Amino acid sequence: MRSATITRKTAETDITVEITLDGTGTYDNRTGVAFFDHMLDQLARHSLIDMTIRCTGDTHIDDHHSVEDVGIALGQALSHALGDKRGIRRYGDCLLPMDDALVRAALDLSGRPYLVWNVDLPTQKIGAFDCELVREFFQAFSTHGGITLHVDALHGLNSHHIAEAAFKAVARALRHAVETDPRKSDAVPSTKGAL
Repeated sequence: MRSATITRKTAETDITVEITLDGTGTYDNRTGVAFFDHMLDQLARHSLIDMTIRCTGDTHIDDHHSVEDVGIALGQALSHALGDKRGIRRYGDCLLPMDDALVRAALDLSGRPYLVWNVDLPTQKIGAFDCELVREFFQAFSTHGGITLHVDALHGLNSHHIAEAAFKAVARALRHAVETDPRKSDAVPSTKGAL
């Protein structure tokens, strides 16, 4: 079973992430940041990756450390669960509509982290959540997961819809990329022989 548990403890956060790649999208995420929990739930549900996250962070300062450090730990968990990446499809993409929002995500589980982020959120906050933290999460996740990740918001008026569409689009792309390729389940998907 492709799974991983990562713990990360700093002066700012105490985090445990448990994932199972071959899951059904069950989730139990408690970070102390309500909107972020909602987004992580979407990430799990639409990627079909089982996910349990616990985070105690210095949210009395702000939510930045909790969101970024969860991204770090989740990326590390993904990388660990993938192992040598033998048999995976490697690439995934999704064009996801959500009401007024339309977001495109494309990713490569290449081991070469790079984030292209063309997402404008029209407000500074979604409730109490700082909109800039959406990008911070995906930057940390892509860096520590070794993911080349492109996210483009093609349309959108409502910040909540745009952010949620981004999480769902990445989730659907991730679902495809981590799946086993039935035609090459014994090979690393690279002419180099390693990722």
